[in-house]
Amino acid sequence: MRAPRALAAFWAEFSESRIAVAALAVLLVIVGLTILAPVVTPQDPYDLASLDLSDARRPPGHVGTGGYVHLLGTDAQGRDLLSAMIYGLRISLEMGMLAGAIALTIGATMGVLAAFLGGRFEALVMRIVDLQLSFPAILLALVLSALLGKGKGQLVAALVAAQYAYFARTAHGAAVAERGKDYVEAALSVPLPVRRVIFRHILPNCLPPLIVVATVQVANSIALEATLSFLGLGLPATEPSLGMLIANGFQYLLSGRYWISIYPGIALIVLIVSINVVGDQIRDQLNPRLKR
Repeated sequence: MRAPRALAAFWAEFSESRIAVAALAVLLVIVGLTILAPVVTPQDPYDLASLDLSDARRPPGHVGTGGYVHLLGTDAQGRDLLSAMIYGLRISLEMGMLAGAIALTIGATMGVLAAFLGGRFEALVMRIVDLQLSFPAILLALVLSALLGKGKGQLVAALVAAQYAYFARTAHGAAVAERGKDYVEAALSVPLPVRRVIFRHILPNCLPPLIVVATVQVANSIALEATLSFLGLGLPATEPSLGMLIANGFQYLLSGRYWISIYPGIALIVLIVSINVVGDQIRDQLNPRLKR
């Protein structure tokens, strides 16, 4: 009964912010559209047989050769822009959440182990983390993407390598505070296995700040993926990611075909802002001192 009550109390406080509720609603709509993409989209942008170059760069509202209306127009390959955007949102969320989950796992494990074991291991791990944090994430992601090449796996690896240090630093700070508490000393004196103390006692109490960092880093991963794809270093051209769609239409902006870049750009901004607003509200609830 405690969990449902805690969730109800959390939602009651979360719903006090209308902006956060609106952002959550937008985010849920986006997630729903990406899950139902094959059903709700008029065209599969991956199916080359459904594309017709005679429909390329058509303005919004144009009736294509397939018989359906291109509500947001088409891109340079003749893809329905609305369909490509929904699939692009799916790829952006997939890359952001996958990279965030892996970076959270690696970074949290490193930070907690460093805080618990201490000594030379802690010094080595935290110096590596400090060294990485001294470089901009976008710079590191650019270098790794250029070295690893294009592809989903390579892109996720580059995003994880660029972001795990944020989780490691946060987990280390939280674990250091938990390490000196009485319940940890009592668990060690029983004695309980060290692995159980770390993963059953210390790590769960470090989750609140890590959840806040995760929301921020998922949004950052999405922005990084779009940036790399825009520069031609992210996903291959066959993947209609938002960054790729923006890049494909950038050269047509001056010719008046604004929709190819502008609409995917708006979708990207809405997605990132929604995640950040929800994350800010969660942060304020987990740390009341940050409330404005």
